[in-house]
Amino acid sequence: MSVYICTVCGYDYDEAAGDPRHGIPPGTRWEDVPADWVCPVCGADKSMFENQGGKAETPAPAPMAAPAGQAAPQQGADAKRLSATASNLARAVQKQHRAGMADLFTQLADFFDGQSSPAGDWQTAADLLKEDLAGRYPAAFAAARADGDRGALRALNWGEKVGKIQANLLKRYNKEGDAAFEGSAFFVCEACGFIFVGEQAPEICPVCKVPRFKFARVGRGASA
Repeated sequence: MSVYICTVCGYDYDEAAGDPRHGIPPGTRWEDVPADWVCPVCGADKSMFENQGGKAETPAPAPMAAPAGQAAPQQGADAKRLSATASNLARAVQKQHRAGMADLFTQLADFFDGQSSPAGDWQTAADLLKEDLAGRYPAAFAAARADGDRGALRALNWGEKVGKIQANLLKRYNKEGDAAFEGSAFFVCEACGFIFVGEQAPEICPVCKVPRFKFARVGRGASA
């Protein structure tokens, strides 16, 4: 019997052991595991598992080609990116105990956020993630390996895993709508960006291994 590994968190699905806690008895072969079963650690679906000897039988969705004649980014989209960049910088300098600089970056983030406008939809985001995972991450990995940049490789490894779980969550939402996450809360790892859906954050981040207190709850009514 074979073992399949989650490419997001490293959880092993052993066909001999099954997953009895979630209704999968021992001896259940991978092809007989229900299509809606997800990784019990990080929530990734079957398409994100690989056989120890290669890809899992369940194929991942084929990446979609970029729309023909795609327009250049609009000013609103650029402002949104600048807002996100300033917000990240505010968090970074805050960790360095530079309160004054953090406040300035926060003001910049708020300013650019006010200049931005929503662009695209859930499907657009899902398509862009597919393009990242299919082409941009492999290219970035190749460049980092060629330069021997271990820091970049580590960051790319985290980013790719986080991108996979984001793609998985978007796929679930596009399929089921609001019902996909009804009654659940969202928690984001402040170290690597991993998103967890459930009643409480995991004890340890399955991507970067930081403890639970590094997770922030996001969404309506969430506390900082």
